[in-house]
Amino acid sequence: MFGYYFDLALRSLGRNKTLTALMVLAVALGIGASMTTLTVLHVLSGDPLPGRSSTLYAPQLDPRDMGGYQAHGEPPDRVTWIDGMNLLQAKRADRQALMTGGSVAIQPAQSALDPFYEPARYTTADFFPMFGVPFQYGHAWGASEDAASAAVVVISSKLNDKLFGGRDSSGRMLRVDGRALRIVGVLGDWRPNPHFYDLNVKNYGGSEGVYVPLSTSQDLHLAHLGGGDCWGNGGADATPTAPCVWLQFWVQLDTPTQADAYRQYLIHYSQEQKSLGRFQRPPNVRLRNLMQWLDYEQVVPGDVQLQTWLALGFLLVCLVNTVGLMLAKFLRRTAELGVRRALGASRRALFMQLLVESGVIGLAGGLGGLLLAYLGLWQVRRQPADYASLAHLDGAMLLATFLLAVGSSLLAGALPAWRACCVAPGLQLKGN
Repeated sequence: MFGYYFDLALRSLGRNKTLTALMVLAVALGIGASMTTLTVLHVLSGDPLPGRSSTLYAPQLDPRDMGGYQAHGEPPDRVTWIDGMNLLQAKRADRQALMTGGSVAIQPAQSALDPFYEPARYTTADFFPMFGVPFQYGHAWGASEDAASAAVVVISSKLNDKLFGGRDSSGRMLRVDGRALRIVGVLGDWRPNPHFYDLNVKNYGGSEGVYVPLSTSQDLHLAHLGGGDCWGNGGADATPTAPCVWLQFWVQLDTPTQADAYRQYLIHYSQEQKSLGRFQRPPNVRLRNLMQWLDYEQVVPGDVQLQTWLALGFLLVCLVNTVGLMLAKFLRRTAELGVRRALGASRRALFMQLLVESGVIGLAGGLGGLLLAYLGLWQVRRQPADYASLAHLDGAMLLATFLLAVGSSLLAGALPAWRACCVAPGLQLKGN
């Protein structure tokens, strides 16, 4: 029966091409606008590490003095050098990584390339296995290199392509800020978005090109980015001895029981530091997993959320217009429907026939909306925002486009179809 209803739908839509075009256009405009903004929202609010995010946590402590103290306020989203090293050396988590971002000068060995600056990440050895970072060549450094402040470096595949033509560069030397560091590994394709592990540098965009042990970065006095939040007489100089929070700290806790135990450890640690005179405020800790952390940091821009609601509102307006057009079209066919009723067709059969016609309109509108969505995403990628390059329609959103288009048109066509089917056959034939 579906094939028969589909054939009837095509014949009916072809009889009034102008009205059909208006309905298809209304659906396409609503779908195109809503899917453009929904795709951007989907990309920006996605899980950067599927399968791992539930076991990764960002511990928070409050080492500040009593200036501006508010009970139950949020602690800083970074840690001091002293606290970071204490938590790192305590090894209460399955893995832990202490880090900060920076920018370093690269002096290529090739005379054809001028020196340039490259984003850098100063971190500890667990960064790579904890975040599941893949390697194309070589490997990460280990805890012994962290302890020895070894002159080693891991580089991204993009930087490896630029400097070494994509060949295996592990074991070769790279001059970073005038110092020679030995390359121990080259990363594979790894670009998590959002840039969850350090939102102070950027929220979205490519990963760093250079990874250096945190201890080595301190010995070489490599400049870090992101600033620091200092108090008392700390000024703005985020050094290991200054009262400043400027480092990111992440831990891996594989079970909820371990997470609860680590939360208690943070409370006990804060109490201990308060008794030693370092902390002045009462213990105030947080332990959010990766997705909770992104929600807390409000990573998704507010204007994207607003645009999404506006686009969905526009889709609703388009559907209301489609309802009116379908109602006018279906009620004009009461004589045809009356004949079918008189020949024995049930009201349910007529209703299904008109719904199939609505679905065909939705399918055509979905195709038009898909083209408009591609155009809208192309326009988004031209914007200067750091997330612009991520605006691409993936398979899930492609399927969602057609489901939304057909579902919306079926919903819009339900009332007109039911209204047309409720007219008594005798009145339909008499009116004819």
